[in-house]
Amino acid sequence: MKRLIAAAAFTILLLPGIAAAHDRLTVLLDWFVNPDHAPLIVAKHAGIFDRHELLVDLIAPADPNDPPKLVAAGKAEVAISYQPQLHVQVAQGLPLRRFGTLIATPLNSLVVLRDGPVKSVGDLKGRKIGYSVGGFEDALLKTMLEQYGLKLSDVTLINVNFALSPSIFAGKVDATIGAFRNFELNQMDIAGKPGRAFYPEDYGVPLYDELILVAHKDRLGDDRLMRLLDAIEEAVAMLHNEPQKSWQAFIKESKSLDDELNRRAWTATLPRFAQAPRALDGRRYSRFADYLVKQGLIPKALPVAEYATELR
Repeated sequence: MKRLIAAAAFTILLLPGIAAAHDRLTVLLDWFVNPDHAPLIVAKHAGIFDRHELLVDLIAPADPNDPPKLVAAGKAEVAISYQPQLHVQVAQGLPLRRFGTLIATPLNSLVVLRDGPVKSVGDLKGRKIGYSVGGFEDALLKTMLEQYGLKLSDVTLINVNFALSPSIFAGKVDATIGAFRNFELNQMDIAGKPGRAFYPEDYGVPLYDELILVAHKDRLGDDRLMRLLDAIEEAVAMLHNEPQKSWQAFIKESKSLDDELNRRAWTATLPRFAQAPRALDGRRYSRFADYLVKQGLIPKALPVAEYATELR
């Protein structure tokens, strides 16, 4: 990570005119670049960051668990993270605050083969379920199973890392929890093995923000954060108003992004971006904190102001 940030700084030194007129900001992504990050990538290549006098370095992590920790340690200004992760990390003592939302709806889902034997969550009894990250995904699955009088002990959990769809294709598991509905379903369809998704919010899990922006709690007065949110809001408007132009800006990031899976995911993700990224629904966050307490993932529900804010 230090090498990546140093390389970005060296690049800026080679462009003194830009560096003098713009303020640099490092944003650590939650994973490799994909349509979930469309507003950031479009803002970069459509000149939106430039209009807000920002020079933004977007860095994909080697480990998706690292970005919030690096921000907490002062190694970067902003990280893209997840609302459930935020609650847990603040409860553990990390000095983080949510100051913006990128994707305002859950993406997580329980996925099975559409033509397979599992037609409902109740059919999972005695079956194998793959997962990539324990903890929150276990809580989602537990809540969903409870609607059918089942417990986690009624299924077998298998860690398949990030090979969610491939593990179903190979018959290693009958279902996966943690699959993103805008990606895995499209990936399965392209592979000729269409899937069926069950959505946690239909089974008693409160709604939450999937992707959020977090910063160190002592750096919320940094004007660059406000300008970042203004740029993201402008980019989201462009995504809706000029989808084709936005797509062309997006694939400037890498030729590898211009494929069928990303095009499908792009369309599926578009309506999920927060059109008012700085807006905070305190009741929603408080309700979700209560849910995490009930699931035993955090010891108590903290006041919302201790982990989320709305910049003004």
